Amino acid sequence: MELDVIFYALILIGVLLLIGKIIRRRFTVFQALFIPASIIAGMLGLVLGEQVFGLAGRWLLGADHWMAGGLIPQGFLDVWSGLPGLLISVVFAGLFIGKSIPPLSEIWAKAGPMVAHGQTMAWGQYAIGLTLVLLILGPIWNVSPLAGALIEISFEGGHGTAAGLADTFQELGFADGADLALALATVGVVMGTLLGIVLINWGVHTGRIAAPKEVDEAEREALAEHDEREPPEIHRISTMTEPLSLHLALIGLAVGLGWLLHQGLLLVEGVVLGQTDFELMRHVPLFPLAMIGGVALQIGLDRIGFARYIDRTLINRVTGAALDVLIIAALATLSLLAIGANLQTFLILALAGIAWNLFGFLVLAPLMFPKDWFARGMGNFGQCMGMTVIGLLLMRIVDPDNRTGAMESFGYKQLLFEPVVGGGLFTAASLPLIYQFGPLPILVLTAGLALGWLVFGLILFRRG
Repeated sequence: MELDVIFYALILIGVLLLIGKIIRRRFTVFQALFIPASIIAGMLGLVLGEQVFGLAGRWLLGADHWMAGGLIPQGFLDVWSGLPGLLISVVFAGLFIGKSIPPLSEIWAKAGPMVAHGQTMAWGQYAIGLTLVLLILGPIWNVSPLAGALIEISFEGGHGTAAGLADTFQELGFADGADLALALATVGVVMGTLLGIVLINWGVHTGRIAAPKEVDEAEREALAEHDEREPPEIHRISTMTEPLSLHLALIGLAVGLGWLLHQGLLLVEGVVLGQTDFELMRHVPLFPLAMIGGVALQIGLDRIGFARYIDRTLINRVTGAALDVLIIAALATLSLLAIGANLQTFLILALAGIAWNLFGFLVLAPLMFPKDWFARGMGNFGQCMGMTVIGLLLMRIVDPDNRTGAMESFGYKQLLFEPVVGGGLFTAASLPLIYQFGPLPILVLTAGLALGWLVFGLILFRRG
């Protein structure tokens, strides 16, 4: 691929992002729904491409007209299609760099109920999806068993995780799964915000919470543009800001550590299981291991006293920019034909996922949180629907002054949550595990874990 094609393809992403920002400013509906400019830009790229604009051109002007191929050159789309699988490692490598990692006992003391509730919800998403595959989607429409993981990958993991697993879907024979995952992630962001606002209004009218203070415009912009994906007052540990180049180097080092870990696990798997047909690590992408590399790097920097030079806000800016480019590239290359061919799967999984998340908030949250269940449950509901940022948004609306301490609990919860699900190791491994063992054993495993966390949370934290 020509270097200048890559260069101009990246420039066009910047132009689309700028246009998306202008559209978001001009049309208040996008602000009200907290839709980031990156999603608007990605959808704009999709419309201008061969699938929408090009289709209209072929229909109106004929297949030989220059508009038949859309306004975006195919070479640009080829570049964009390869970006998500690379940039997702940058996003996950930076998740824990610059964060203080407290002892496990401290994390549990401050976030135990949130961890139990969040884990119940995440494993339950797998159980719901796999049950639907076994009982409905597989027998009636012959849908791939891998579809059973789509709810968790899309709703809990979000656009980044969905795009990052595109190669794994392709390798395992369910290429349409990546497009379905991105579409479901978009549904999750929109419905997470809409349903969250509806639930908050219900809470006010029924006296469960006080009338919330409206989020001001500056905070609205920051949340919607991924600038604040965590409670900054909890994890800020830097004492001075070093150059951007140093922070890029740290992220690169974390990705490198993840790559070395991946190669080591591949070697061990080859030695131990070389005489069998079992393959797991070959289908596990790099990004969850890059996250582990980031954790290892942060622990090492803490020990040598270098962590104080890391600016967590700057790390967040770098990973936020990577996430923006990733989302634009992934949505602009989304296959509408794949979604149309699997429309029944898309609708059933979307409705089932939303129903489960509502059940988790309305029924399980009051039982599993000993106090302030609405604010804490709202954070987990938002994350289960549409990534961490939606959970933060809804908590800030319910409890803008953090009187309940829910924001702090939510921040600590991520340390015991994200390494496993929501884009963590199991999220990445779920597809090859289903492929190797079939949907039924993984259903038993995930349903057992969901039930185990539920019982554990009810016993330890249920209100008397």
